[in-house]
Amino acid sequence: MVQFTQEQEMIRQTVNRICREKLAPKVGEVDRTCEFPWDIIQEFAGAGLRRMFFPVQYGGLGRDLVTNAMVVEEIAKFNTATAHTFCGIANSRNPLLLTGTEEQKRKYIPMLIRENGVTCLSITEPNAGSDVASMETRAVKDGDHYVLNGRKCFATNGSVALLYFIFAVSLPEEGAHGISCFLVEKGTPGLNAGRVEDKLGLRASNVAELTLEDVRVPAENLIGKEGEGFKICMVTLDKARLDAAAMGVGLAQGALDYAVAYAKSRVQFKQPVAQFQGMQFMFADMATHLEAARSLTYEAARRLEANDGSASMFCAMAKLFSSDMAMKLTVDAVQALGGYGVLRDHPVERIMRDAKILQIFDGTNQIQRLIIARGILR
Repeated sequence: MVQFTQEQEMIRQTVNRICREKLAPKVGEVDRTCEFPWDIIQEFAGAGLRRMFFPVQYGGLGRDLVTNAMVVEEIAKFNTATAHTFCGIANSRNPLLLTGTEEQKRKYIPMLIRENGVTCLSITEPNAGSDVASMETRAVKDGDHYVLNGRKCFATNGSVALLYFIFAVSLPEEGAHGISCFLVEKGTPGLNAGRVEDKLGLRASNVAELTLEDVRVPAENLIGKEGEGFKICMVTLDKARLDAAAMGVGLAQGALDYAVAYAKSRVQFKQPVAQFQGMQFMFADMATHLEAARSLTYEAARRLEANDGSASMFCAMAKLFSSDMAMKLTVDAVQALGGYGVLRDHPVERIMRDAKILQIFDGTNQIQRLIIARGILR
C-alpha cells in the first residue's frame, strides 16, 4: 500500500540483506545474552546507513523521514531490539541537528560519521517519566561552564555512547520553560553509567541508568538557548514516536510472516491448519490491521517531513495505533502456533515481548491519547 521510489527500494533491499545474513541467525542468542549489536552497527555503517540521515553539507546523505521509517520497519522485521538501537542513535542526534549552532554541527557531526559514534538522549528520571516538567537534574552556571548534578534512567545506549544529550533544569523558577539541553562527551568526569536494565523485551537494546556528579560542561555545549530544552524534547519525541510506529509495523510483519508459514506447514486433522476457516479469519484481521498501521505510519512520516502543523498529532496516532496493533497481532501469532508459540525455539514469543514495550516507551499510549485529543480540540 506504500509505494517506494527505486532508490528507496534499493536501500530497503540492502537493509534486508544485512539483517537476513548477519542479524537473523543470532537474534535468539542476543535476546538471551542482551549483547549490544556492535557488529550489526558496523555492517550498517559499511553500507552507508549510519550517515544516511545527516545533512549533506556535513558529510551525510540527507535522506528523508519516509526513508527513515522504511529502514526502521525493515530492521524490526528481523529484530526490534536492533531497530530500537538504530532509532536511539538517530533520535538522540535530533537536538544537534535541529537546534545546534553551526560550530557545534561542524565539530560533532563529522566526528560521529568518522568514528561510527553511538549517541544517547537522556530525558527520563525516576520521578519524571510522563511528567517531564518534574525533572530534578540541575544545571548551575559557573563561569564559562555549567555544572550538572542528578540521576537519569531508561537512557537508550546509556552505557555505550560517545556523546550524550542531557536534559537538566537550569532555570528552576521557570518550570517546564527552565529545562535546557547539554551535549556531554563520553569520559567527562562525574558522568557515569550505572545498571543496564534487564528488560522484558528489546533485551539487546542497551538501556541504562546515568548519574551526574558535578559534571562540568562548557557553556558552548548548551544546545539551543537556555530554557529551550522542553521544546527540543517535544520535537525530538515526535520523531521517536514515528520510529516506534515503524518498529510496530516491522515486528508485526515479521510475526505474521512466521505464523502464516507455520500454519501452512503444520498439519492437524489431515490438513494444514492454514486451511481452517478460524485460522484464515484471524490472519485476515491481522493483515488488515497491519496495513492500516503501515499507512498511518507513513502518512505521519510525510507530515513530519513537511513540517505540517498536524505532524505531532499524527505521530502520536501512529505510535498509539501501531503499538496496540503490534501487541494484539503478536498475541494472535503466538496463538496460531499453539503450544509451540510459547517456546523460545520459535521467535513469536520474543516478538510479543518486544511489542509490549512499544506501548510504553517514548510516551505511554495513554499520553498519546492526550496529545491526539489536544490536537483535535485545538
